[in-house]
Amino acid sequence: MPINIDFGVTAQALQIRAQRATMIANNIANADTPGYKSTDLDFRQVLANIADEQGMDLPGSSGGLATTNEKHFSDSYSGANQYLIDPLSPQYRIPSQPALDGNTVDTQVEKAEFAENQLRYEASVQFLDDKVSSLKRAFRGN
Repeated sequence: MPINIDFGVTAQALQIRAQRATMIANNIANADTPGYKSTDLDFRQVLANIADEQGMDLPGSSGGLATTNEKHFSDSYSGANQYLIDPLSPQYRIPSQPALDGNTVDTQVEKAEFAENQLRYEASVQFLDDKVSSLKRAFRGN
């Protein structure tokens, strides 16, 4: 009798994080290329799209953060790097200080994004590893 183990969207999250790491690394590598446009993925939107295709609901995807007071922080970010196109595809960033040669890569922002993405990738790997370990314990009867 086959056993079907569903890890939810965790495996897809790892793939998206790896793809995003590649995009950010490309941005850093092309920091001195005239006319190069910095690209990125909106991880939340891509993962929400995958979950929607699989008929799953992600926590917090039904309407953002719950607030009980109008003075609470919102979950929307209005920073300098905003997206121009569909969040489900690679996006170009609008830098806070564009270069004269048309390059939109801000290496400090890219390095920070890369570090954050790496931490989240490692957290996803640990989460998946914990799931596999608990399944192994269940099969052994521990």
